[in-house]
Amino acid sequence: MSDDAGPPRTFTGLLRWATTPPQAWGVYFLAVLLVWLLSFYAGTLKPKKTPDASPTATAPKG
Repeated sequence: MSDDAGPPRTFTGLLRWATTPPQAWGVYFLAVLLVWLLSFYAGTLKPKKTPDASPTATAPKG
């Protein structure tokens, strides 16, 4: 039995793992998918209702 715990679980270790060639393709694909999903969701949101912009005072007709 080996007591090898594997790579240290730090942010730097995760960043190094995510930028190696096989995983980098998956990370890139997930990032593009996340950006697309967020922009799609933001596009489906309805804007808040604004009051009607009917003018209360008009210029005199001359």
